[in-house]
Amino acid sequence: MRVRFTKMQGAGNDFVVLDETRGRLGLRREQYRWLADRHFGVGADQILSVRTAPEAGVDFEYVIHNADGGEVEQCGNGARCFVRYVREHRLTDKDTIRVSTRGGVIEPRLDADGRVTVDMGAPVFEPASIPFDAAGLREHPEGGWHRWHLALDTHAQSPVVPLAVLSMGNPHAVQEVADVDAAPVQSQGPRIEHHPRFPNRVNAGFMQIVDRTHIRLRVWERGAGETLACGTGACAAVVAGIRLGRLDARVDVETRGGTLTIEWAGGHAPVYMTGPAATVFEGEIEIPE
Repeated sequence: MRVRFTKMQGAGNDFVVLDETRGRLGLRREQYRWLADRHFGVGADQILSVRTAPEAGVDFEYVIHNADGGEVEQCGNGARCFVRYVREHRLTDKDTIRVSTRGGVIEPRLDADGRVTVDMGAPVFEPASIPFDAAGLREHPEGGWHRWHLALDTHAQSPVVPLAVLSMGNPHAVQEVADVDAAPVQSQGPRIEHHPRFPNRVNAGFMQIVDRTHIRLRVWERGAGETLACGTGACAAVVAGIRLGRLDARVDVETRGGTLTIEWAGGHAPVYMTGPAATVFEGEIEIPE
């Protein structure tokens, strides 16, 4: 099967974008995984599919597959690339679109300065809705919220990590570190991702607070490993910092791929994420059957 694609990136988080507005490609999990492979395919953190609106009141459907081929609920950096893609390919003439995802409806907007702002919706804190199994765990209050102290293994010497747990349309577990460059992302990231307390797995964030308006962040993404940036991870880290009383309502998030700006007014208000989105190249590729 020969398929046209567009390679895009947002703060270094890179994507293969597929246009399925004229018909579904019907790709299998192993084919998405092959496309994302950096040696045999195109190479990407996620594969994004642009599909026609599945319901009234939205403009498109946005489907995300991670590098392991599994479908996931949400991808913030991908959402910025999504709106740039549909404008550049003349699939819409709107600057702001409503997009249906597995994690809910989001609203990406092209800004006058060339960046993209996405209304990511309100964060979710109820453990069952994240989902997170908190049975038998005790909340450790801090600021106006709490952290959960999670043992990473079952043996007595297992490290215990204080985590802020929430959903931004996909699950996140955020810990604070003194120095993000020295954070145990490679060793703890996979263990947190696959922890049995998270039935759908989880994205593991490592946040260094520089001051009340600036954090540094690394994220081990579920199904992809560490990426240069994670948009929903940036949202989750800032929301956690605000609820814990550590951050202001507008925060610059420094990732290894660039800077994102996150704003949240608290409560049931939506989280707004602003950052870059760019086309890298376009091409065609033969996907193995």
